[in-house]
Amino acid sequence: MNNSNYNYKIYLSSSIFTDISDVAEETNMKTYVIGGYVRDLLLKRPSKDIDIVTLGSGIFFAEQLRQKWYKKHVHLSVFRNYGTAQIKNKDIEIELVGARKESYRKESRNPIVEDGTLEDDQNRRDFTINALALSLNKKDFGELLDPFNGLSDLENKIIRTPLDPDITFSDDPLRMMRAVRFATQLNFSISPDAFNALQRNKERIKIISKERIVDELNKIVSSPKPSIGFLLLDKSGLLSIIFPEMAALKGVEIKKGKGHKDNFYHTLMVLDNVANKTDNLWLRWAAVFHDIAKPQTKKWDNLLGWTFHNHNFIGEKMIPHIFRKMKLPLNEKMKYVQKMVSLHMRPIVLAEEEITDSAVRRLLFDAGDDIDDLMLLCEADITSKNEVKVKKYLSNFQLVRQKLHEIEEKDRIRNFQPPISGEEIMKIFDLPPSKEVGLIKSAIKDALLDGKISNEYNEAYKFMLDYASTLGLTPKGKAEKENF
Repeated sequence: MNNSNYNYKIYLSSSIFTDISDVAEETNMKTYVIGGYVRDLLLKRPSKDIDIVTLGSGIFFAEQLRQKWYKKHVHLSVFRNYGTAQIKNKDIEIELVGARKESYRKESRNPIVEDGTLEDDQNRRDFTINALALSLNKKDFGELLDPFNGLSDLENKIIRTPLDPDITFSDDPLRMMRAVRFATQLNFSISPDAFNALQRNKERIKIISKERIVDELNKIVSSPKPSIGFLLLDKSGLLSIIFPEMAALKGVEIKKGKGHKDNFYHTLMVLDNVANKTDNLWLRWAAVFHDIAKPQTKKWDNLLGWTFHNHNFIGEKMIPHIFRKMKLPLNEKMKYVQKMVSLHMRPIVLAEEEITDSAVRRLLFDAGDDIDDLMLLCEADITSKNEVKVKKYLSNFQLVRQKLHEIEEKDRIRNFQPPISGEEIMKIFDLPPSKEVGLIKSAIKDALLDGKISNEYNEAYKFMLDYASTLGLTPKGKAEKENF
């Protein structure tokens, strides 16, 4: 790979590229595969998104290619305002565009676009490793065009801009997030010149839409080791702009010789621990948010030292505001993260105390089908350097898991529906929707979770009658007889 004269035909053996080469010959249009697809080919990373640049109209070229592939059930989309086209089916996605050069206005990342040469197109790329191009033309098929030594940067694992990094980042500030994202995904380093420029231009990120930023954040969180990205965001100064609540976790305060752990670095350890166990993006986000309220709940207690009482509940309440501000989804995914944050202390408390059936039932009831994810998060939350303490916690968590399994098998608590509904309570006692109906429902639920009655209709019905009598309520008409 380090030989600039090496012919890269081996990477272009797919019929996709030979067909594109045929169309390039038929239309007399110089054509290249460029950017991330070439980068990933050379890194032997899977990639389905292919970027093709032509010297001429990318739309015209796409239309000719579509005719060649009329039997292959591909779909052509044309975006005339942008001069681009897309061909895709279930296996591939090809973006086709004419070579162009770009200029920018200070207040926008949207460029003024003109037709250009291949060199112009490579100049406008964000990083040298994304400016690599392979010729698809017959006479030099497979030849690598690498004007910025991107191949060397690929081998040395460096993120570097083709042109002046201050111009690159100021023109399109989203490239700062992309630099961090690629460094995280690929485990590359950002070159000192580029990183210094990133720090100088960090305020420019404010012109980028929240949707674009969170898309890059999701890719960072989804990376094999997400902490790399958050450390770079923090060091660059970007984190305090795009996610100040996370930046606020950083730091240690010492009083009377007692300090607390740095909750920023602890959060990153928990995030990496979760990432080692699952690809679940939203459980990873739960790891990011699990201690988000610690700065707001931090207090000094002369007997206990530093405390963070109720940080899980306060964190749960903070999440909708942060999700809304960051343009994260305000749907069941947000509610899942809230649930994880709210409950993440419960298994820890169970592991520290005697594991009662009642406490386990309540945990199962509240966590439902997410109980396994919750246990994974809680185990990831053990970041102590004290090996004895870690071993003890993990052992206790195994006991909690065993108890959860036993209770689940015996009592079928996970996602259980109370044997008697609110509608039935209203019918039996001839009640409108009211406080009394809620009290009876809660009493039945608590009796089940505390093990006073089993999860069976008849036992629940008898308990309901007894409890209702303490409220001065009796069944109306034949309701009692009909049920017994």
